[in-house]
Amino acid sequence: MTTELKFLAASVILGLVHLVAASHLISFQYGYRWTASSRDEPVPPLRGLANRVDQATINFLETFAFFAALVLAICLTHRQSSLSVWGVNLYLWGRCGYLLAATLGYGLLRSLLCWNTAFTGIVFLLVALLA
Repeated sequence: MTTELKFLAASVILGLVHLVAASHLISFQYGYRWTASSRDEPVPPLRGLANRVDQATINFLETFAFFAALVLAICLTHRQSSLSVWGVNLYLWGRCGYLLAATLGYGLLRSLLCWNTAFTGIVFLLVALLA
């Protein structure tokens, strides 16, 4: 298995961590009866940790499709290179940092450093594919 595919698998695991954490934090805030209900009734906005992790999950899902598509395209076209390895590393570790910073409430660090690191990883993958 290529390095790029290993990082894709690790990113899927990170996505599952996002989903499980957000799901449980939302259930803690609204209650498990709400979680098991039809969810037809309006609820107040999420707050605190549940809100931050939920927003991080949404943000992860917004970027993951681009990452996955590029990794698969690179592997299918045999365009693996040091640039693609850098790209997958930057994406995964940026996304890990994003979740950690969001959990701890470090909004500026989350946005400026972590999001931009992951985004740069996606750009590296695009360049590796097209170069």
